[in-house]
Amino acid sequence: MDLRLFMEEIARRAGDITLKYFQSRSLEIITKGDESPVTRADRESEEYLRARIREHFPDDVIVGEEYGTQGSNPNRRWILDPLDGTKSFVHGVPIYGVLIALEENGIITHGVVHLPVLKETVSAGIGKGCYWNGERARASEKTSLSESLVCTTSPSRLEQLIGRDKYDTITQSFGLYRGWGDCWGHILVATGRAEAMLDARMAIWDSAPLGVIVEEAGGVYYDFTGRKTIDGGHLASCAPGIADKVKEMLCA
Repeated sequence: MDLRLFMEEIARRAGDITLKYFQSRSLEIITKGDESPVTRADRESEEYLRARIREHFPDDVIVGEEYGTQGSNPNRRWILDPLDGTKSFVHGVPIYGVLIALEENGIITHGVVHLPVLKETVSAGIGKGCYWNGERARASEKTSLSESLVCTTSPSRLEQLIGRDKYDTITQSFGLYRGWGDCWGHILVATGRAEAMLDARMAIWDSAPLGVIVEEAGGVYYDFTGRKTIDGGHLASCAPGIADKVKEMLCA
């Protein structure tokens, strides 16, 4: 089995489930304990993903945003976000995605992000490259910040985390700054349409597939302390030509 293609397939099918509820006036929204929203679309998408993974890998650990951790194989872990960007979703904004990552022996080896409304699927495997709708994806080759685009999910959250001085330095150094957030900002970096994405608050299911996707596209990722990790609770994805410049401003 080609794991990357299998993950693409189930991500697309899960995305089809979410489309049944997208921009529905009757969509029920529930507020979880952490004040984040959840919908039937989130839950049905994750139920589908878990069922398909269980068909082929019955003992593997599955970690998902809505249904916790299940499974017994300590060497293989699937990490799921069945609907990344629920707040955008409930507002009828199309920049949300289905995220799947496979971790083997403690290393994320495969990642997929599928954007159902935009009909974009980006996937990667270590040493196998990054693919955007079946074609090789490559990060931008720009080296000038003044010609580059930086994105973030929440400008206010980013400013609060890194402080006003750093925030002003970064946002004023780039030629363009936009709030195209959640998984889509990182996908824009991996596909060469943006040069940086700064995400100030992330759970493991938000970030798990993004590192391998960005790196296999030729990009660079690190948390806000400069460590190459997806576990820091925040994540920067950058085109290679500006990665050091951003790190110097962000992590100093």
